[in-house]
Amino acid sequence: MPTMGSEFWWVVVSTLVMGVGIGVLAQPQLVVRFLTVKGPKQLNQAVLIGGVFILFMTGVAFVVGSLTNVYFHQTLGKISIAAVVDAVTNRPNIDNIIPLYVGMAMPAWFAYLFMFTLIAAAMSTLSSQFHAIGTSLCHDLYNQSSINSNRMAILVALAGSVVLSLKLPGSIIAVATAIFFGVCAATFLPAYTAALFWPRATKTGAIASMVVGLSSSIMLMAFVHAKEATALGLSNLMFGKPTLVGFPWVVVDPIVISYPFPP
Repeated sequence: MPTMGSEFWWVVVSTLVMGVGIGVLAQPQLVVRFLTVKGPKQLNQAVLIGGVFILFMTGVAFVVGSLTNVYFHQTLGKISIAAVVDAVTNRPNIDNIIPLYVGMAMPAWFAYLFMFTLIAAAMSTLSSQFHAIGTSLCHDLYNQSSINSNRMAILVALAGSVVLSLKLPGSIIAVATAIFFGVCAATFLPAYTAALFWPRATKTGAIASMVVGLSSSIMLMAFVHAKEATALGLSNLMFGKPTLVGFPWVVVDPIVISYPFPP
């Protein structure tokens, strides 16, 4: 672990650990999966195997990601982030760390198998996400519930995803994942929790919670968290400085504030 309280410590703890660990509970595609469960009994039966699965899948991924530093230092004489420096931009592309590791450390057949498993997992996740997006666009925004309108909404979402995948810069996967998880947690998780455990929860309160969570996340990303605020440039344009506050808040992930704020 990095030195406690340092910039990298805040990134690891608030963005990677908390952002992923808490935000994963509020992902729309997982909610779609939960809606297919018959009842609490089936959820309780899934706790054991689900816990083991999460330990192996997420735990192994985190450990392997960290230990790539050791592998690249032993084989190339440099840590992971230095091993993926782009020759054109002279900047590291962290999206290439795991692909480079798999290509160097594993046999060729495993690299193909690894890619197929990623595609299978991505297809399952995308299926739920596009269905959720299609429903949101055609039903929630335009009050259209026909199958054809849902299909058109899914096509629009798919086209937008393809455009983003081609336009976004390198080193975006981890950043985009943390942003998405953090926004989902701040927007949906308090409302989910209230719906499950607080009988006095109301529709007005849930909507207010979602609005506050979403708006606080956007405000923090636009004016406080340096990673997004510097890229957007709104703070610099309006106030003449990249962020409104200094260390450590510029590296503390917005989820630390925006998630507990709505309740």
